[in-house]
Amino acid sequence: MEKKHYDVWVGLFLLIGLSALVFLALKAANLASFNTGSTYRLTANFDNIGGLKSHAPIKSAGVTVGRIESIEFDNSDYQAKVTMNIDTKTVFPTDSSAKILTAGLLGEQYIGLDAGGASEMFKPNDKITETQSAIVLEKLISQFMFNKAADTTAKPITP
Repeated sequence: MEKKHYDVWVGLFLLIGLSALVFLALKAANLASFNTGSTYRLTANFDNIGGLKSHAPIKSAGVTVGRIESIEFDNSDYQAKVTMNIDTKTVFPTDSSAKILTAGLLGEQYIGLDAGGASEMFKPNDKITETQSAIVLEKLISQFMFNKAADTTAKPITP
């Protein structure tokens, strides 16, 4: 009788532990928000998306307002086409801009939406035309090194 009592507690503890592991796995995969509310779709084209991934958050003023549905290459203009699902309770003016930002120095990338001032709002399947691509750290470092090398070769050496 006493052994069954311990078995129940061990089983309950194991179930709680497995639930915590599943939650952490979903959180790490950016799928922890089970938002099944209604959304509308917007698209945007970027020259470079860096390490942006599907299901990454879309934030405005630090608040998550949607998720990225898909990322694909657009053969017509040779850019990355990002399809986003935005919560229907959040609307943005048609002159809003989208930027690919990084959380922290080396953190995850997400899309930041900055609201514009137009009176007309985006409708489902509209396209955001004002975009800013991801800042690639390697490109910045190489540009800095190239500029430094150009500065040292341009100056005459005086003895």
